[in-house]
Amino acid sequence: MLYCVKMDVNIPRDIPQDEIEAIKAAEKARAIELQQAGKWPHLWRVVGQYSNISVFDVESNDELHALLSSLPLFPFMTIQVTPLAKHPSSIV
Repeated sequence: MLYCVKMDVNIPRDIPQDEIEAIKAAEKARAIELQQAGKWPHLWRVVGQYSNISVFDVESNDELHALLSSLPLFPFMTIQVTPLAKHPSSIV
C-alpha cells in the first residue's frame, strides 16, 4: 500500500541545542534505514518550511503508524496521511 505523508516539524525552542542535534542525527539514521529497506521510497523537502512530503510503501495502516512513530522527531511532528491508488491514466 502506498501512502503520501506530509510531516511538519515543530521543535520547541526550550530544548537544548545539543539535544536537538542528537535527535536530528538519530532521525537521519532512521530515515536512511527505512529507505534502504524499501519502506520509504520517496522523500522530498518542502521549500521554505521545516516539512517533507514522502511516499511510504507498507503492508498496512498499522505498519505505517509503527514506522512513523519510530521516528525520533515524531513527538514534534504534525502528520497528514493520504492513501494512494494507481491512477487509470498512469503509464508506469
